[in-house]
Amino acid sequence: MHAVILAGGKGTRLRPYTTCVPKPLVPIGDTYSILEIVLHQLRAHGFARVTLAVGHMGHLIRAFVGDGSRYGLNVDYTDEVTPLGTIGPVLNLLGSLPETFLIMNGDVLTNLDYGAFLKRHAQGSAPVTVATYRREIRSEFGVLDVDESGERIVAFREKPSVPFQVSMGVYAMTRETLRRYEPGQVLGFDTLMLDLLDSGELPGSDLFGGYWLDIGRPEDYDTANEQWSTMQHVLLPHMNLSAAD
Repeated sequence: MHAVILAGGKGTRLRPYTTCVPKPLVPIGDTYSILEIVLHQLRAHGFARVTLAVGHMGHLIRAFVGDGSRYGLNVDYTDEVTPLGTIGPVLNLLGSLPETFLIMNGDVLTNLDYGAFLKRHAQGSAPVTVATYRREIRSEFGVLDVDESGERIVAFREKPSVPFQVSMGVYAMTRETLRRYEPGQVLGFDTLMLDLLDSGELPGSDLFGGYWLDIGRPEDYDTANEQWSTMQHVLLPHMNLSAAD
């Protein structure tokens, strides 16, 4: 199984932590970087090959990860000279990828079984399967439903919550889905989703109920470090982590 990790962003929302290091290399709990956790997980879930799409401070990622042998993986790289969007860097790799493969952001902490997720996608018919997570927005105010005249209230809800599903930044992809696009073009996840929906090719949703944290902001990074002592054995159950870690 082959995974493509998107690790080329500048991490501007995570500053000042990303001033001197790329976001995938920021440490969690003074033990592992985000990227190391992901690489260990991928190996444990049956992956053998990983391609790192690097850009900003990519030389540091190359120096840190190397050929991936210390993680039990075969790691290679693709350089993003100019920003190509979420999916754009993958278009240059299609010739070297298997028919189904994993794409994921390099700033995700989750105990999702990446191998089982990819296999579920391969067994289905969706052009792409998105790992999704339940979230909800709670209103700070009482919400009024008003009739068409705008003069009469017909319903009232006190600080309601609206449930929805969000993308976890982890995607199982079928290679044929991307052949319609030209290598080198800018292609965001949003554009891909809208194109598929417009053509009637419905993407799949794989709802996950475990642990997931997208480390995009300083407060998310602080949360990850605060939770590390209790979550390290959940994220890396196959590792021999001591209490001192």
